[in-house]
Amino acid sequence: MSTQPTIQSIYTDGACTGNPGPGGWGVVVYFSDGSIHEMGDASPHTTNNKMEMQAAIAALQFLQTSQQAQPITLHTDSEYLINCVTKWVKGWKKKGWKKSDGKPVQNQDLLETLDELNTQQVKWQYVRGHSGNIGNERCDAIARTYASGKIPSLQQLSPPDFYNFLPDFSELNVAKVADCEKNSRIINQNTQQVSTSTLEITVMELSTGPVAATTDEKAPEMKVSQLRNLLETLRIADEIAEKGYLITSSELADLMDVHASAVTSRGDQWRWRNWIVSRVRREGNQILWELERGDQIGGEEEL
Repeated sequence: MSTQPTIQSIYTDGACTGNPGPGGWGVVVYFSDGSIHEMGDASPHTTNNKMEMQAAIAALQFLQTSQQAQPITLHTDSEYLINCVTKWVKGWKKKGWKKSDGKPVQNQDLLETLDELNTQQVKWQYVRGHSGNIGNERCDAIARTYASGKIPSLQQLSPPDFYNFLPDFSELNVAKVADCEKNSRIINQNTQQVSTSTLEITVMELSTGPVAATTDEKAPEMKVSQLRNLLETLRIADEIAEKGYLITSSELADLMDVHASAVTSRGDQWRWRNWIVSRVRREGNQILWELERGDQIGGEEEL
């Protein structure tokens, strides 16, 4: 029985074209056994600071899900982000999220999430951007690729069940990384265009990368079984929307078959398949979400 790999350090970065404009964020997680896990996503209309925060939220959510007790260092080239989390947030909370000039603090929702996820376990470390640091350069490449409307090929641990951080990793096939610099480059230079909805709501689909490569090799009965499972998932989502049920982030992640950080880092409203997913409120440590049929909503909504 092998031990669970330990997260040693995490790098995060955000990018934005236009500021505000199309943006993206990237995260690179380094493990003690030499393995690497990368995450990232795009937003059609955002700011650089929002993307820096979204990257950090995804990183901290990933750390939380791992249930790791050992300390880690989170590297970022955003001094603003570090100051927000380690210095300014305490005063802002005391003042009712007002700055010294009385004006409201921008990105309060993201800052609240960061403050809840941040613990003494995390050491925030500033790294100068574009200085040749491998982790920072890779995060920057991921974020900029998403911001440019393309999808980079991310190095991720397999199988997907790793996201559950099961106690027994004896059957886990984790890619060993002998040369970190090799993995600082985008592995697959072939990219796809990112499609955005007319509502400019971030589109989230179920992961199809690994499945698409092997679909043709699967037996017909397996394909039919997968379709049945998909229909059941869509039926459940439809019932949740129709009856107005509120579900937690973890429940929503299970429904969509994605990692929890992919839900909590998306913002307050976005599109998933036929539904608009909206953040309703927070109860304790849980965020509650509501699903609405996207084809029943007019085209005038703005985020």
